[in-house]
This record gives sequence, C-alpha cells and structure tokens, in this order.
Amino acid sequence: MEVKRRTAKTLVTKLSSVSEQTRTESLCELRLISKNDPESRPLIAEAGAIPYLSEILYSPSAIAQENATATLLNISISSREPLMSTRGLLDALSHALRNPESPSTAQLAAATLFSLLTVDSYRPIIGSKRDILYALVDMIRNPNSHPRSIKDGLKALFGISLYPLNRATVIELGAVPALFSLVVKDGRVGIVEDATAVIAQLAGCEEAGDAFKKVSGVGVLVDLLDLSTGSSARTKENAVSGLLNMVQCGKKDVGDYVKEMASIVRNGISDVAENGSSKGKKKAEELLNLIDVGSGMNEFQERQLDNAIAQSS
Repeated sequence: MEVKRRTAKTLVTKLSSVSEQTRTESLCELRLISKNDPESRPLIAEAGAIPYLSEILYSPSAIAQENATATLLNISISSREPLMSTRGLLDALSHALRNPESPSTAQLAAATLFSLLTVDSYRPIIGSKRDILYALVDMIRNPNSHPRSIKDGLKALFGISLYPLNRATVIELGAVPALFSLVVKDGRVGIVEDATAVIAQLAGCEEAGDAFKKVSGVGVLVDLLDLSTGSSARTKENAVSGLLNMVQCGKKDVGDYVKEMASIVRNGISDVAENGSSKGKKKAEELLNLIDVGSGMNEFQERQLDNAIAQSS
C-alpha cells in the first residue's frame, strides 16, 4: 500500500509541472491506475489530485480534459466525498459538459455526476446548479449527441429528479419535450427505458401537468402500456409509475384526466400487476385501484378471484 501511496503522490506532483508532456503522461497514468486499481482511488484523492484535475477540465487540450474527467469518474466510484468537498468541482464538471473538447469528455462528466448523485445528500446541491441541469437537458435533446452520452445524461437527470424539489427546475429548463421525443422517435430500448424512468420521476410534481399536456405525454405513456406496442417490461413499469405519480401529485383535473386515459389500457396495467417486479406490481395495483374507485373490483382483482375459485374447485 505504501508503494501505491508514493506512486500516487509522485504522479500528482507531476500535474503541476511546466512541461505539458509531463502533465499529460501523468494524467494518462492516473487514469489507468484509477481504472484498474480500486485501492489507488482514495490514495490519489489524498495526494491532492482533485483540485488539479478540476482545473484541467478547463484545458483546451482534448487529451488532457478527457483524461482528467475520466480520472475524476474513476475516483468518484470509491471516494465521492473528496470530490464534493473540493471547491469549484461542480463548476468544472459543468464546464466540461458545456464545452467539451471531445464527445467523450461530456459523457464522462455526465457519468461522474450520476456517480455523485447516488448519494442522497448531494442531490439538492447538484440540483441547485442550473447550468448543470441545462447542459444535461441540452445533451439529451441534441441530435448529434452520442448514444452513450444520451444514456449517461439521462441517468444523471434521473438522479437529480429523485430529489422532489429539483423536478420543477428540470421541467422549466425544457426536459419534458426532449424526453418524450426520445421515447417517440429514438426506438433504442435502453434509451427509451432510461427516458421513461426520468419521465416517471418528473411526473411527481404539480408542474408536470401542463408540461406533459403540451407534448401529449399522458397519451404516450398510455400507448406504451398497450399490449400491442411490445414495450419492454421496464418501460411499462416506468409508464405505470409516471401515470400513478400524476394522479397522486397533480391537480384534480389532471388526475381525473389521467385516470380516464389509463382506464383505456387496463389490460396493460394488469399485465404489470401480474408479471412486473415487486415494486412494479405494487404501483400497478395502486393505479388500478385509483382508476376503479367506486366501480367495484378492477380487472386484476377479478382475475385473482377467478384464479382462487379455479384452484379451490
């Protein structure tokens, strides 16, 4: 361990060299070590690398910027607190998102943010940075963004949207049209799944009603639950979660409209209630109950009763 500590210290010291070649060689080595040796990550942070790496994110050199961002991502997997406690780190990541010298840099910056967002207490802090939120929204709506960048941007937006007070800001910055555009036009299963996961979270605030209305969002979620569309199981569960959140968190007229629309795809919701994950089943049953309040048993309950009768006869 002492050898690793000395190696980290030596490489970090070289980051302050006046020689660009020396700095670049050190960056490449730090990226490689932090990727392949988890034990080295906290040692690199302890050696004082993070302020240097943050500063390098402003570099006009694509190689330097990309390697610095990748190293920060690797460190964040094991040592998130040193990153968040470094002054200016979030501003540097924001710059890398908005002014990447290579497409990989933006993707790596988004992935680093997602890693940090796995910590509950960091979500309101990162969510307060409007420039970061805007950059992530711009990433997912830019037709020239690489699929990997879109996926990491979606994951970061998901982490941000897990904190309820961030949702209205994400909507205000234009996320809803971008998200539904991905669902309707993209077609790649993984991206549709990630986009609907963010949509489901954003649906949990009152501001979602008007934003979803402008893009016929409720209709899109309902279509995803139509058994004939062939949506993946995860996409269906996200659609159920989104509709449920709108009923529970939206205004009464929004909730009534969502329940009316959802009643069209009872079969699809019942399918999630029967075959989904434990969380998906629970939400689907809850949505069915809200749809059928005052109208007796819902279809899922009727099917359960039929099965019970068949097994007892």
